Amino acid sequence: MIKFKLLTLGVLIAAASSAAQAEGKLTLGAGVGVVENPYKQYDADVYPVPVISYESDSFWFHGLGGGYYLWNDRADKLSITAYWSPLYFKPKDSDNSQLRALDRRKTTLMAGLSYVHNTPYGFLRTTLAGDTLGNSNGIVWDTAWLYRYINGGLTLTPGIGVEWNSDNQNQYYYGVSKSEAKRSGLRSYNPDNSWNPYLELAANYRFAGDWSVYGIARYTRLSGEITDSPMVDKSWSGVLSTGITYSF
Repeated sequence: MIKFKLLTLGVLIAAASSAAQAEGKLTLGAGVGVVENPYKQYDADVYPVPVISYESDSFWFHGLGGGYYLWNDRADKLSITAYWSPLYFKPKDSDNSQLRALDRRKTTLMAGLSYVHNTPYGFLRTTLAGDTLGNSNGIVWDTAWLYRYINGGLTLTPGIGVEWNSDNQNQYYYGVSKSEAKRSGLRSYNPDNSWNPYLELAANYRFAGDWSVYGIARYTRLSGEITDSPMVDKSWSGVLSTGITYSF
C-alpha cells in the first residue's frame, strides 16, 4: 500500500520550481511527488508538493531550499545555499521484520555552496553540502550537465549527473551497527563513500498567460556501497513530480 504523508519533499520542490519559475517573478503552485526508496519491503511514498519559488539578483528560493548569491551574471552563478534533505528511514514503514528492529534515520538541514555555469551548449549545475544538524555528519556532492530546449510554451531540460555520498552519509542511511545487527539478525555493515549516476528530465508547459504545468523525473543507479547494504533490495531509486503553477 502507498502511504500518503502530509510532508513536503525538498528535492522535488526545488526541481519543480526550477522548471516552472521565471526570474523576478513569484511562482506558486501545487502538485504531487512520488519517491521509490531502495529499502527492503518499503512502500513508495506519495507527497503533496507545494511550489513556492522566487529569484532575484541577490537571492533565490525554491521550495524548502534557498541561497544568497556571492556571484551572479549570465554565465556564472555562485551562491551559499541551504536546503532540507528529505532522506529518512522509519522502521515501522517497512514490512520486513528485521528492518523494523533497526534505528530510525532522520531528515536533516544541509548547507554549502551551489554553482551554475551557462554555455550555448547547456549548463553545469553542482552543489556541495553537509549535514548541519549532526544527524549523519555526512557530505553530499551533486553535479550534472543539462540542456534546456525551448519551443514556444514548452521547455524540456534533460540532464545526466552523479551524486557522491561521503562515508558518514552512507553509514547513517544504509549502514547497520553492531547493536542493530545483534537485535535484528542482519549482518553489520559499514559502507564507504559512493558515486551514484542519474538521469533527469524536467518539462514545463506555459499556457493561458502565466499558468504552467510541469513534470520532473530522476532515475538514480545506486553504487555497490549502497546495494550491498542488508537494508537494501533495489539497485536504483527514483523520484517523480508533477503539478500546476501560476507566476505573478
